[in-house]
Order: sequence, then structure tokens, then C-alpha cells
Amino acid sequence: MEHRTYYYARVSSRDQQHLDRQLNAFYALGAQERDIISDKESGKDLNRTGYTALKTTILRRGDTLVVKSLDRLSRNKRDIKHELEFFKENGIRLKVIDLPTTMMELPEGQEWIFEMVNNILIEVLGTIAEQERASIHQRQSEGIAAAKAKGKKFGRPSVLFPDNWQQVIEAWRQGAITAKEAMAQTGIKRSTFYKLVKLS
Repeated sequence: MEHRTYYYARVSSRDQQHLDRQLNAFYALGAQERDIISDKESGKDLNRTGYTALKTTILRRGDTLVVKSLDRLSRNKRDIKHELEFFKENGIRLKVIDLPTTMMELPEGQEWIFEMVNNILIEVLGTIAEQERASIHQRQSEGIAAAKAKGKKFGRPSVLFPDNWQQVIEAWRQGAITAKEAMAQTGIKRSTFYKLVKLS
């Protein structure tokens, strides 16, 4: 069975210039129009029409997929790591033009070098993704701590009782006024009134 090479390009929107740069890089490698799949969709997730078709119906074991850079697969490092593992498990070679090591043509029997490069990429991307998550968590914690130091409160706002609440609620409980009158005197809505009654 003949092994084929496919090319994948992605731009986030109608960025024709960026798409042309990717396509020109493919043509320089001898790509045919029929073997190029492109998406004009965001890289924030993997659910893209062309890319999904590549993975589910077009690529076969032994085929090669060429991209201009790893972020064309996804902007998310964790997703890229997952995709590299997918290609490895399914026997699909990934070539990344911006990573010359992946572009090398090696004699038969030395495919282990590609395996090694792929494994290194997976490990590095996994580490970077982990560091990014830790960094985001740290920045969030520092941001919350800084905001708290400035007196900002988090969580649901505390319930504020009207200034005249105590005397109005006593009059209502004794039957001197109706709930409607109590709401009018305190200037609060029905739902808030009964919520405050429960808290009193």
C-alpha cells in the first residue's frame, strides 16, 4: 500500500496572508493542491472540520503529515502533546517545517531517530504545559492575595439589611403591618424580604 504525504494549514480567521505563507512553504516541498487540508478556525480546541477529517478518514498508518509549526495543530501545549501521542500510536509521521530535525530523510532502519525526537517533543511539551498550568495557578493565587490585601471581597456579596429592618420586621411579626407594607417601608423586593426573614 502506497504511503502518502498530507499537509495541514490553519489560520484563526480570514487571515489569508498567514495562510498563504503556510501554503507557499508546502508548495516549496512539492505539495499538490489535493493533498493540502486547511482550516480557518481557532486553535483553542481540536474540533475543526479539516483536521477532524484528516485524523478520522484521510490519514493511514505509514502516512506523513506536514505542518508549518506545532501551533498549527493547537495553541494548547497539552493538546499538542496529546496529538503527538496520537500520531505516534497510529504510525503517522509528523513533519514540522519549523523543526528541521523532524524534516530529515533517514535511511531505512534508522526510524528510531524519529521515534526519539517525537518522544523528546512529547516530554518537553508535557513539561511546558505543566509549568504553564502551575504558573497560571500561581498568578491567580497572587492576584487574589493582592486583591484581598486591598480589601476586595470574594464570593457572594454579604446580605445587607435595611437600616429600619429590625423595627419593621418586629411590627410585621406582631401583625401590626402586612408583608407588603413591610416591603414598602424597607424598600426591598418580595424575594429579598423573605430571604432576610429567614436570616433574621
